[in-house]
Amino acid sequence: MLVLSRKVGEKFWIGDQIAITVVRISGGGVRIGIDAPEDLAVVREELRHGPKAPAPLPVRADTDDNDGVATAETPKHPPKPR
Repeated sequence: MLVLSRKVGEKFWIGDQIAITVVRISGGGVRIGIDAPEDLAVVREELRHGPKAPAPLPVRADTDDNDGVATAETPKHPPKPR
């Protein structure tokens, strides 16, 4: 993997048809611009591989009975999809 350091407004090229420009840096995120031929698909990784499996429900000891079996607890507010 090639790792580059760039400042806002600077760009780098992949081949002679794809330009990547650093548009904004804020907090822990970087906004980039991609200039590429229209016939080249540019897709974020999370869309390329499909949605991730939902997080497992938290497990707690069931206090309603004495069988000692742990049960999954349904959250009051389900997590928002990413």
